Amino acid sequence: LTDIFLHSSFPPDELERERKVILQEIKMRDDSPEEAVHDRFHQNFWCGHALGNSILGTEEKCNGDPVRRAGNEYLAQMLIADNVATMQRYNVKKIVTTCPHCFNTMKNEYPHFGGNYEVVHHTDFIMGLIDSGKIRLSAENRAKITYHDSCYLGRYNDVYDQPRRIIESIPGVTTAEMPRSRDKGFCCGAGGARMFMEETTGKRVNVERTEEALATSPDVIGTACPFCMTMLTDGVKEKDAVEKVQVKDIAELVLEAVGTAS
Repeated sequence: LTDIFLHSSFPPDELERERKVILQEIKMRDDSPEEAVHDRFHQNFWCGHALGNSILGTEEKCNGDPVRRAGNEYLAQMLIADNVATMQRYNVKKIVTTCPHCFNTMKNEYPHFGGNYEVVHHTDFIMGLIDSGKIRLSAENRAKITYHDSCYLGRYNDVYDQPRRIIESIPGVTTAEMPRSRDKGFCCGAGGARMFMEETTGKRVNVERTEEALATSPDVIGTACPFCMTMLTDGVKEKDAVEKVQVKDIAELVLEAVGTAS
């Protein structure tokens, strides 16, 4: 569903000790607008900060969250078992994921299937790099940003501060909170596999959330989830606000702030 970075401990004869990162790219779909964000972030940022990587290629599989939430437990467990076997083969110890769905599933559900890893969301990982001085945010961004809390990142796993700290670390940025935020946040409409369902009654959930975001008069709606990014982007289009408001991933904001975005 999204790019995840697998930090592994390979045998010394296969990989230098300091190069412990395997990049596993799991795409939401071929035409996903998030692809360019994560590809550019990898090419310009990760490589530029000496984080070695490899690619699992044909061994890449979805983490199993969408089909499990949709009720297909058989397929979900097949995917989980295959992923656990692959990561055991490469002696994976740490996973950094850009998707809260991957984060929640691999952190809280994979241990039941023998998949025990240190799982970190990319906002936490990036904040650590900023705190340690490995990332320096120097490019000014005079934008007003409102941050949308992903359900699986926030209410399920209590990750609220790291994304906000990253945004506040960008020079020139001002922030605005939506009334429903943090542990009182509101879903983007994609959770529980509803990403792939049509709503036939009432207002669309993503439109409701987009209206709340637009009410803060932002230049940018920030998010840390590819599902949320898709739903909020669709919401902005529905409200005819594309010319005024952008929807961006935290990683994209960081990339722009280090001055390497193209």
